[in-house]
Amino acid sequence: MWAYVFPGQGSQKVGMGEGLFDEFPALTRQADKILGYSIKMLCLYDRNQQLSLTQFTQPALFTVNALAYLKKIKETGRQPDLVAGHSLGEYNALFAAGVFDFATGVKLVQKRGELMSEAANGGMAAVLGLTEEKVKAILNQYGLEELDIANINSPTQIVIAGPLEAIDCAKAVFEQSGATMYIPLRVSGAFHSRYMLESSRQFERFMQDTSFSSPELTVISNFTARPYNPTEIKKNLVQQITHPVKWCESVQVLTGMGAKVIEEVGPGNVLSKLVATIQSEAEPIVLPPEFKPVPNFFLSTSHNASQQAKSLVSEHSAYTQAHLLGSEQFKRDYNLKLAYVTGAMYKGIASKELVIKVGQAGMMGFLGTGGLDIQQIEEDIQYIQKHLKEGQAYGMNLLHQMSRPDREEELVDLLIRKGVNTVEASAFMSITPALIKYRAAGLRRLGDGSIAASNRIIAKVSRPEVAEAFLNPASDYLIEKMLQEQKITTDQAEMLRAIPVAEDLCLESDSGGHTDAGVAYVMLPAILQLRDHMMKKHGYIKKVRIGAAGGIGTPAAAAAAFLLGADFVVTGSINQCTVEAGTSDAAKDLLQQINIQDTEYAPAGDMFEIGAKVQVLRKGVFFPARANKLYDLYRQYDSLDEINDKTKHQIQEKYFKRSFEEVYRQVIQYRSPEEIQKAEQNPKYKMALIFKWYFAYSSKLALEGAEGQQVDYQIHCGPALGAFNQWVKGTDLENWKSRHVDDLGNKIMEGAALILQERLKKFAIAVEGA
Repeated sequence: MWAYVFPGQGSQKVGMGEGLFDEFPALTRQADKILGYSIKMLCLYDRNQQLSLTQFTQPALFTVNALAYLKKIKETGRQPDLVAGHSLGEYNALFAAGVFDFATGVKLVQKRGELMSEAANGGMAAVLGLTEEKVKAILNQYGLEELDIANINSPTQIVIAGPLEAIDCAKAVFEQSGATMYIPLRVSGAFHSRYMLESSRQFERFMQDTSFSSPELTVISNFTARPYNPTEIKKNLVQQITHPVKWCESVQVLTGMGAKVIEEVGPGNVLSKLVATIQSEAEPIVLPPEFKPVPNFFLSTSHNASQQAKSLVSEHSAYTQAHLLGSEQFKRDYNLKLAYVTGAMYKGIASKELVIKVGQAGMMGFLGTGGLDIQQIEEDIQYIQKHLKEGQAYGMNLLHQMSRPDREEELVDLLIRKGVNTVEASAFMSITPALIKYRAAGLRRLGDGSIAASNRIIAKVSRPEVAEAFLNPASDYLIEKMLQEQKITTDQAEMLRAIPVAEDLCLESDSGGHTDAGVAYVMLPAILQLRDHMMKKHGYIKKVRIGAAGGIGTPAAAAAAFLLGADFVVTGSINQCTVEAGTSDAAKDLLQQINIQDTEYAPAGDMFEIGAKVQVLRKGVFFPARANKLYDLYRQYDSLDEINDKTKHQIQEKYFKRSFEEVYRQVIQYRSPEEIQKAEQNPKYKMALIFKWYFAYSSKLALEGAEGQQVDYQIHCGPALGAFNQWVKGTDLENWKSRHVDDLGNKIMEGAALILQERLKKFAIAVEGA
């Protein structure tokens, strides 16, 4: 188990909270409004020397501790199992456990500080080297009845409190009685003593109208050194003001409850040192079974600290439970709020509007550049860059061009020129010069010798050998070849040998478009293991993140991906049935109706000859059957002339709706002279070009929504969309005209978080009952 502990008064220092106030501006503004002054200016500069005054110290420490806790949750993606706080810090422990929200916490500690500051002429001192029993005996023996024990910080560090005169007089007594040190503390009152009685009474009245929730984490009370009883929250907070802080016993209890790590969250390391001392000098306290820890449902839907943070969704530092999913470093690197990416879809179906919508919502989308001319891509890039500001994420698809490597390089040159820093590399079977050129252009060596890469490749892979190629550095052969061609510099060549080709990988399972029909449950663990092996082999410092794509159309599917170890998820099919998708209304009408069984595999038009497959819509169309028929004919025959007349007639009349000669005349218009020359010399190649025309034609029909020709629509789609349709059936999202790509992302991630919470809750209950 993991425990967080929060410091109290004495840990404050000028400069505390630096960076936190800017990271959580909404909460900072909320604190300022409640307090009536700038909490940031107080903590960072303390120009009026107020930070040591308890009425200012308490709200300042609570705020810094709370923001430090939220940052910790954001970075680690988990809550602790156990929490405790020293004096004022106990309010942060209660905040972390969802007993009250941030605003309530600030109001409580503001009032507490004001009331405790009114008890004047009091002080405190730390007695080191004596046990609690010995300190009590000395107080009785020397008639120091005005002094109370206020803190039991460790077995041999006891804090006493009382009138300042008595604190001063006691110094000589304790030093003569064997104390190794007697240290007056920099506090403005006799806290945790009888002298706070009036303050506690007024605080109790103040809390009458305050409602508290039951703790969702185990909180150890200062007053009892036992877990909080939900019915005694107010009582504990009142008694804490006038009674000793049993910190030593609290740490013994945390250890006895199974806390393997006790981490201090907040400024300084006072508690860290105390914890180390206690664990070395005192035995753990194992409580009876009725004090079992509250199960840690780290994605709890009612957690007030998380609920409070929901108000920050529109800001860079925002997160809800959904923001806890996935790799924190991945989100930080790409400036994302959610570990959620929308994949590219051919011919601009993943449109510029879609990419912008996703980017503005704190996710990342890739423009579907495949099949678009270079001028259109450039215009779309400019449009996207104009509408996405302040580092909002976006990327471009870099689709492998097996027969036209010059087009790959042309697109890479454009991406470099336009400052596009992220690409989705798809359909690659091996590493090409264009990939290396793009990667090299963004490399630079930092002052400490490490390598920074501003041009990032997220490679979509569905086979281990392809994943391995992207996880390796660029090959010596390619590097030397590009050096000779002066496409990279010597410095770039040296750096390329030290980093993987891809910044990150995305495993593509049973998805729409190009796929090897892999099973995520088999492939993702294997790719994660391969990643770990390759990182160790090459000594990479930065972790390569692994995402999951294919089949993700519901929160349950996303939850499964994260449980399998995915660092991020990528959706595709579901996004083409949204308002922003760049395809026809007719295609969206068809897609809205499908179920999970309504897709099928067909030949890929761009890799027709090698038999690569794409997954496409089957319901309501003939395309998959016709496309497979064409591929079978290509495999069986070496020329059109060898096909029987009946079949040729069927293809020309039913499939193409024009003659082979008419098709070939169109092919000549957009194919290169080299390809046409090859076709004239090779009848099988000519047949392939004519058959491949049908694939471009069928895509065009779907994109344009050609009336009366729906049976020939080619629509890349996986079963995820069918699952999504079933999930939203009977809701406003049933109609695609109400579907917006950013809403889909938020709903899937939030739903995944809820599902994980419920599954983990059931598991925890099962373990408890075992």
